[in-house]
Amino acid sequence: MLKKLITRPNISCCIWDSLIVDFMKKEKSRLLIRGIRGMDDFSYEFELSMMNKALHPNIETLFMTTDPKYIVLRSSSIKELASFQGDVSLMVPPMVTDALKKKFAGTKKV
Repeated sequence: MLKKLITRPNISCCIWDSLIVDFMKKEKSRLLIRGIRGMDDFSYEFELSMMNKALHPNIETLFMTTDPKYIVLRSSSIKELASFQGDVSLMVPPMVTDALKKKFAGTKKV
């Protein structure tokens, strides 16, 4: 879905199942951009950035804060809402809304 949602020619999506620093070395990348919603995210992401820097000293991490309207959104919360057939259409793209509806169709929770 992510690959389908990316519409800019200079942006790509890659699947990688190992350390991000190994991917960055392979791609000859030096900048990692991480999104954060609040202080909890920042603490976690900061620790990760220090570990990444220890593994690959040339990596720099840039932290970007979210738009305030997305500050409380977590994928786990969205999935839980969808599992109760709640409306997630204002929180995710239409393609994701449709996929969640299909995934949770017929799984009425009580």
